[in-house]
Amino acid sequence: MRPKHTQHPLPSFPVYACAFLTPNEFVLGGGGGASRSGIKNKLRLYSVNDSRAIELKDEYELEKGEDAPMSMAAHQETGTIVCGVNSVQEKLDKGENDNCRAFSIKDNKIRPTSTRSTLPGAGKSDDYQKVTVLSPSGSILAVAGSNDLHLLSFPSLESIAEPIHTEREIYDVAFINDAVILATTHNLFVYTLPDSVSSTTTATDTPSSPRPPKKKSKLNPNGGTQKLPTLELKTRVDLPDSTAEGSSFRAIRCHPNDESAVYTAINAVTPRSKKSKGPSRQAFVVKWNTKTWTVEKTRKVGDRGLTCFDISADGRFLAFGSSDLSVGMLDARTLSPLVSILKAFEFPPTFVKFNPTTSLLVSGSADNSLRVVTIPQEVAGTSFAFVLFMLLAVVFLLLAIATKQYGVKLL
Repeated sequence: MRPKHTQHPLPSFPVYACAFLTPNEFVLGGGGGASRSGIKNKLRLYSVNDSRAIELKDEYELEKGEDAPMSMAAHQETGTIVCGVNSVQEKLDKGENDNCRAFSIKDNKIRPTSTRSTLPGAGKSDDYQKVTVLSPSGSILAVAGSNDLHLLSFPSLESIAEPIHTEREIYDVAFINDAVILATTHNLFVYTLPDSVSSTTTATDTPSSPRPPKKKSKLNPNGGTQKLPTLELKTRVDLPDSTAEGSSFRAIRCHPNDESAVYTAINAVTPRSKKSKGPSRQAFVVKWNTKTWTVEKTRKVGDRGLTCFDISADGRFLAFGSSDLSVGMLDARTLSPLVSILKAFEFPPTFVKFNPTTSLLVSGSADNSLRVVTIPQEVAGTSFAFVLFMLLAVVFLLLAIATKQYGVKLL
């Protein structure tokens, strides 16, 4: 596949998060962070046309001293995005942090709607909301900092289960069937969602107005408090033996149409050898069978660590960004390489994101730029391996016909 792609400079706007609202509209989150760099932290709404040109529709400037949005998810039916933004230092010192924030996008305008505090510890400004994921139904929102996962109802942002604390660092979260998968440095933890959690809210609800953080327990009709359900650990998955020593999970995505397929991005650092000047770095994409939690396929995709990962809405493609500054795409069925854009950025990519119709792939970086890739529809969903198989089948068919008609002997 030889896709066309266009790079767009975004002056004074390092980007870290992206979410599509429609096939041709997306929101970017970025800025200079909480430091006094002079670069403002913003949310920006863009449209993109068929020729990959982008147009700025609106921007929302965050309060001075707040952090840049570092993770983001979109609820397309209601035109809502949720992102992680740390509050100003004065609030953090008081133990207040409205880190989980919802915004409505209507008439090309970005408007704040509600907030929620999920990060623990007064004044702990080094932690941030690194994971923001909506369930496929849009009714459950998973947000996580370095070591704590919270499940919230959407759009109310009320807690619907006891938080999960992990000893190792959290990197990603994914929903599959009636479970939530937590990806930490060395393990995948599969938690069963209680029936009460799955039915707390529906995807057709509308965003609520701003409200203060909720407590972990809520009042029941008879007075007192009702304890939140505790998630049950169903399965713990270790790193696969096929990956290099020193590996760690970096991201996880579930196949949208096949509950038995889950994909993980794994980074590895092997010990320094006598012949090498330093540790060897490698990156892998692994396909898992969730019925047995065994590895079905493994593909080495580079000699540097992966920084971002995504799966298309139709489940046909995987995309990744690497710390070697490249962006790549794989066939989700075979893990065969389809696209490799070398030196796509000056800094490592911070996100890769497919649009809802799998016609575009957008990636961004802290180097103040965005790249839009057009996925050719004439080959979309067709891997190189499949094309090669078909060509070989045609060749053998022609040889068989020649043998029958002309008596040609095949060696």
